[in-house]
Amino acid sequence: MRNTILASLALLLFVSFKPVDPSEEGKGLQYAGRWKSLFDGKTKKGWHVFRNRSDGSAWKVEEGALTLDPNHKVDGKTAGRGDLITDASFENYHFVVEWKVAPKANSGIVFNVQDDAKYEHTWHTGPEMQVLDNDGHSDGKIKTHRAGNLYDLIAGPDDPVKPVGEWNKAEIILNHGKLELKMNDVTVVTTTMWDDNWKQMVAKSKFKSKPDFAVFQSGHIGLQDHGDRIWFRNIKVRKLK
Repeated sequence: MRNTILASLALLLFVSFKPVDPSEEGKGLQYAGRWKSLFDGKTKKGWHVFRNRSDGSAWKVEEGALTLDPNHKVDGKTAGRGDLITDASFENYHFVVEWKVAPKANSGIVFNVQDDAKYEHTWHTGPEMQVLDNDGHSDGKIKTHRAGNLYDLIAGPDDPVKPVGEWNKAEIILNHGKLELKMNDVTVVTTTMWDDNWKQMVAKSKFKSKPDFAVFQSGHIGLQDHGDRIWFRNIKVRKLK
């Protein structure tokens, strides 16, 4: 009997921790509660430049991280640039990424992006969690523009970002309108999207002239090309119920 019980437990554990079948990659997040890697550390599989405006060759994989080379050139001309976004679209999710920036660099993590030709930029539809050298970039002087904050909308009470050159962990948790942003395990923003308070806040921001800004409940996740060297690694997501 004891051996039978142990065998059953072993089978249960195997089923519980069975990895996602590679053939299921790119089909979305039907695995509630299970983490899905969005970056294999070797290739850009699962990512493309917003609206396919370039081949994305300025985004390179170096030492297990995605990095933007803003000086990348082809035939003497700057090439392969643009915001890099996920092929898949997500709704009600917990997204995690590690990032670091070069001195004076600016970037961001834009979420619920609509990859549609009617929109000129990712931020015309997607809110942004700021990625920044707070001390070296001029945006660091604006409270709602500092690293980890909900860009131009909400400033966090803490400033847990690490110095330039060190890795930070960012988290975006969006579940049925409840939004939480975390930086290095510190919650910096909590809010509710799409309610009246949210609409009033957007109406007072730089996004007030963009009618489709932050109105979508699902979309792609983007890594912003702001013309500076930045790095991203250990990118993963899980679906929330």
